[in-house]
Amino acid sequence: MQLITGISELVVNDLATLGELGVITDAALLIDDGRIIWSGSSAEADTAAGSHFGDGGRSLNDDDIANGEVTSANDLSGLETIDLGGKAVIPGFVDSHNHLIFAGDRSEEFAARMAGQKYSAGGIATTVAATRAASEAELEANLVHLLDQAKRQGTTTFEIKSGYGLTVADEIQALDIINRHTEESTLIAAHVVPPEFKDEPERYVDLVIDEIIPAATGKAKWIDVFCETGAFTEDQTRRIIEAGKSAGMKPRLHANQLTESGALKLGAELGCVSVDHATFASDEDLAVLAEAGTVVTLLPSIEFSTRQPYPDARRYVDAGVSLAIATDCNPGSGFSNSMPFVIAIGVRDMHFTVEQAVWAATAGGANALQRTDVGHLGVGARADLTILDAPSYRHLAYRPGVQLVERAYSGGELIVDNRPRG
Repeated sequence: MQLITGISELVVNDLATLGELGVITDAALLIDDGRIIWSGSSAEADTAAGSHFGDGGRSLNDDDIANGEVTSANDLSGLETIDLGGKAVIPGFVDSHNHLIFAGDRSEEFAARMAGQKYSAGGIATTVAATRAASEAELEANLVHLLDQAKRQGTTTFEIKSGYGLTVADEIQALDIINRHTEESTLIAAHVVPPEFKDEPERYVDLVIDEIIPAATGKAKWIDVFCETGAFTEDQTRRIIEAGKSAGMKPRLHANQLTESGALKLGAELGCVSVDHATFASDEDLAVLAEAGTVVTLLPSIEFSTRQPYPDARRYVDAGVSLAIATDCNPGSGFSNSMPFVIAIGVRDMHFTVEQAVWAATAGGANALQRTDVGHLGVGARADLTILDAPSYRHLAYRPGVQLVERAYSGGELIVDNRPRG
């Protein structure tokens, strides 16, 4: 069991309410068997440790917890104490939208955009060619490297998509790699029509439905489609999403990134858990999404990298839409895996409050993945937490570009330690 004290601000989070951080000042946490079993004032920590300690140092299970309270109480043998000396603690970031299985480099394309060229969905084909040419070991090594970078930025939960192979074998290989690193695996074989089907997109849609989805059954938790000009039409999207749902995959959607269309309404109609991008959204779109309870995942680094207009988060909030923010780390439209970076952009350019942005990057991402065990630090949650080298969570937006993650824990285990050596 671990007792963490000296927390200047503890962000607990209410999963149901955007921006409701439930901050406890001068706080402490108790962790047992990788879960949060108590949080409160540091002044109450000794008493809490004594009354919430497992029997003889054993791990707690569900029978020990009733209505948010730990019912067993015994001695303090084996208690590990950690004094943070006045640092803030937040839930580990939940990055609910990533494209991390790829090969190749598109920095030249980025430089061209910054020089005035427009972004289009067609650039994905460049990565498809490089990914098909790479070995499984090369693809996994790149994924591990990117995950390590993101963990050092405080991310503890990842969703990862396929989508740069676009053949049966390549998409299944991608899912196999993904499943070795996260349970949040997404099949997006409908990312773009590959070059060999350029003149016969319906044939490729048939391949996705008749061959790739059946082969991916049991390997992909989620099904996704890029519903956009230059990618897949609304009718094609409907067919693919329905096929994925029939195979037991949960639906999500890339929608309205480049143009305003019916994709957001389609996502709500199809029961998508999350519609992502939503850069262009009408008032009617937002009303439909709010009514359906669909999470809208905004992706600030994409607008940063493509120079698309930033959506105004205040419109979405005022419409009652449930929001998340994620990195959408990918080699083309936004190659950042830093959640603190997207928080800063969300606050500066999308008009999130700091509280809303921090919540959307943690609890919001958990909602987008239908997870109740991560994204918060309430009793029973996984002990996924990020210790900041700062006294307040506000520094995440206040000091952009600065490494503020001191340590990160996943399931109560230290996975990142950025403290200086020596």
